Amino acid sequence: MRRFGMFTRRAATVAALATLIPEVAMGDELEKYGLFGKMVAAPGRRDELVRYLLEGTGGMPGCLIYVVANDPADPDAIWITEVWRTKQDHANSLQLPAVQSAIAKARPIIAGFGERFETIPVGGVGL
Repeated sequence: MRRFGMFTRRAATVAALATLIPEVAMGDELEKYGLFGKMVAAPGRRDELVRYLLEGTGGMPGCLIYVVANDPADPDAIWITEVWRTKQDHANSLQLPAVQSAIAKARPIIAGFGERFETIPVGGVGL
């Protein structure tokens, strides 16, 4: 009987946490979605590209982290780090008018892409 009591307490704890932490629901954790990738601007247009990418970031539901960083080794390259509540939230963001506008402005000055990695963030500062 003692084991049953421990199981019941654990189930109650998980249920209580589910009300406090949105990612936890009945003991199942939603898998966060992460992207890390390199983008290269046309020569001399990196700052412009950064501006376009950052202006489209307001109001993206499910976005936990969106960081655009200059590559110190390449004057035309940037790195973009994203963490989303879910992969679907990321997909949905690509349909937002502000994101569509930013993409349309940025597209003509994107010279190329480098490495791109998908990740499953599990924790850390900012999450």
